[in-house]
Amino acid sequence: MMALVTGGAGFIGSHLADALVANGRRVRVLDDLLPQAHPTGEPRFVPKEAEFIHGDVRDPGTVDAALEDVDVVFHLAAMVGNGQSMFDIRRYTDVNVMGTATLMEAIATRAKKPSRVVVSSSMVVYGDGAYACAEHGALDSADRPKERLERRQWEPVCPLCGAEVSPIATLETHPLRPTSTYGTSKRAQEELALVLGRAYAVPTVALRYLNTYGSRQALSNPYTGVAAIMASRLLNGRAPTIFEDGLQLRDFTHVSDVVRANLAAASAPEPAWYEAFNVGTGRSVRIHEVAEALARGLCVDIRPAITGQFRQGDIRHCFADVSKAERLLGFRATVGFADGARELVAWARGETPIDRSDEANEELRARGMLS
Repeated sequence: MMALVTGGAGFIGSHLADALVANGRRVRVLDDLLPQAHPTGEPRFVPKEAEFIHGDVRDPGTVDAALEDVDVVFHLAAMVGNGQSMFDIRRYTDVNVMGTATLMEAIATRAKKPSRVVVSSSMVVYGDGAYACAEHGALDSADRPKERLERRQWEPVCPLCGAEVSPIATLETHPLRPTSTYGTSKRAQEELALVLGRAYAVPTVALRYLNTYGSRQALSNPYTGVAAIMASRLLNGRAPTIFEDGLQLRDFTHVSDVVRANLAAASAPEPAWYEAFNVGTGRSVRIHEVAEALARGLCVDIRPAITGQFRQGDIRHCFADVSKAERLLGFRATVGFADGARELVAWARGETPIDRSDEANEELRARGMLS
């Protein structure tokens, strides 16, 4: 049986390709080797047993060829990162939305369709996570007015009474209100896949990853995941830059657990079809704790630089309610943050990343996206 992994040369996709090969699957990888994520221009992490196609998921001919004899599709190809998406608007929308549309159209027109599609979505589709007010209970939304951020009042407030609210675990039923181009494009990706999968009777599952981290992250990409950016800074002898006050809560999910969730989704029974699932640990970590754990692991005495600045499109808190994935996919994350950070650090020690985060922040500042 052939599995297609779009974006399979990347961080999550290459780990997934490894797991599929280990499980006895034939694997085909489609990836355009975007220089920002693949600076050498080589598919460095694609397993030698996999067939590799260097091509663009937006090209109908390439996608149609990649689907030949494919039984399961794992769609991970995407531009990633909130910050860059706020000025590279057209490219993010084109790659993420048109790429998914091209893939789903190619699937729809095939006489022999895949038996399953698993599409990678993200927590960014929610925008901010879920909150509860002491007086009004759980809320559909909470406010972070710019004037409060300018006064360094970081916590969201209740739209009904104006009181500060407390973060709670985010369910899949939470309203989707993305705060960035990236988030909007990921929402479109998952909705296109789920709607068209149902229409053409191709069982489809969307996985909303929380903050994925681990080995093979693109450490020289200043718009990648926060753990990778911090590791790059530390490896270059620089303090990790943290926006706001460093007390933001996130659900850090190790890449090995994300791979396991993909495998579970690919074989899940019918109640899981055409549904979206949080892929997280259900536990939260403060952003400054991530920087401190990575510094300890790398044996460097560098404290994070907490700047008090804020970016347009950033959220305050988000961590997952994972009960739906446990119930319908039989999936539960098993890697705690301490163990996962050790795995990332052990790999990162052998890398020599170029730290471009200052340059990226200046670009955001020049465009009014960083205050």
